[in-house]
Amino acid sequence: MKRRDFLKSSALASGVFLIPSFLKPFEAMASNELSGFKNLVIIQLSGGNDGLNTIVPYGNDIYYQKRKTIAIKQPDLIKLNDMQALNPNLAALKELYDQGWMSIINSVGYPNPDRSHFRSMDIWQTASASDQFLTTGWIGRYLDANCAVNKNPYTAVEVDDTLSLALKGSKMKGIAVQNPGKLYSNTREPFFKELVNEHNDNLNEDNLGYLYKTMIETYSSADYIQQTSKTYQTKAEYPQTAFANQLKSVAKFINSGLKTRVYYVSLSGFDTHTTQINQQGRQLKVYGEAVAAFIKDLKQSGRLDDTLVMTFSEFGRRVEQNASDGTDHGTANNVMLFGGKLNKQGIYNNAPNLTQLDNGDLKYEIDFRNIYATLLDKWLNVNNSTVLNSGFRAMDFV
Repeated sequence: MKRRDFLKSSALASGVFLIPSFLKPFEAMASNELSGFKNLVIIQLSGGNDGLNTIVPYGNDIYYQKRKTIAIKQPDLIKLNDMQALNPNLAALKELYDQGWMSIINSVGYPNPDRSHFRSMDIWQTASASDQFLTTGWIGRYLDANCAVNKNPYTAVEVDDTLSLALKGSKMKGIAVQNPGKLYSNTREPFFKELVNEHNDNLNEDNLGYLYKTMIETYSSADYIQQTSKTYQTKAEYPQTAFANQLKSVAKFINSGLKTRVYYVSLSGFDTHTTQINQQGRQLKVYGEAVAAFIKDLKQSGRLDDTLVMTFSEFGRRVEQNASDGTDHGTANNVMLFGGKLNKQGIYNNAPNLTQLDNGDLKYEIDFRNIYATLLDKWLNVNNSTVLNSGFRAMDFV
């Protein structure tokens, strides 16, 4: 078959080029047992989640003064201390909080914040300053730094169809895999399978083009990915949502022993300019119930102590509600952490200051890159300055 005809015929042609960068590491891990590595799971809440209606500062009267129609009524709240409470749609997280598996960091942001979804998300994903434009993500640079000292560098996996900037380095990139089973079945389609088998005996750099070599690597490795993901049977009950399925896939990867160090998932729908109560409530319920199932799954399998989960959003919302029963783009926000080895459980620092605002917005107190520095130094065991390009002080939450 001519190469041109193959490109026209194969539905996988456009995607197969993206696969080799991660298949070899996966294939090499086939015979290994549980890694024992510390796993980092990053959850991105896209759209700018309203932190004040997520972790509610009910003990401050200003919260109710500024939000006449969208403030969460006190009887409905799940109180954590005398100042802050969980949104009732996060009820599933209360057990995790009580068990010491949850920590909340308030007032996280960065200097000179940007209110554009795209720009602020780029800042969070690249760990840049607000006036700095980087083309590599902070996880991607972690992979680059690790690759320099390790012949078999760890890999980052995003459970999605596309790869976020956060996982793109200059030398290495993470991979995006929505469904290992689908990858397996696609490589077993008759046309793909026959073409691979036809050329498998003649594999060398001289007489086999790069495309065919890629296909053979894909074919052989897809089987491993599929079989590995099936080695762990989930015991925890997961909600029937797409986001819960993402976390269920991550749990399968972790519990089946892949040496992947970083997993990345996302949930959208948090841009609540209008009718915020219902829209945010639905998304928080999806988030809370999925995370609770995920954490319990890891606890049952004995992997919770080796796993740290961080949830962030590109920015928070303004303190005062708008005229449409919603909130507009703001600045500082909370970051939620989950894991079995948190040094400081519960509320990490003081509630957001609602009296000293910057043009109606919260002032940040903790630079998000200090959180990244902690994850890099204390969890992923790499000097944060090699990734963040500047010295950021690690914190003590792990």
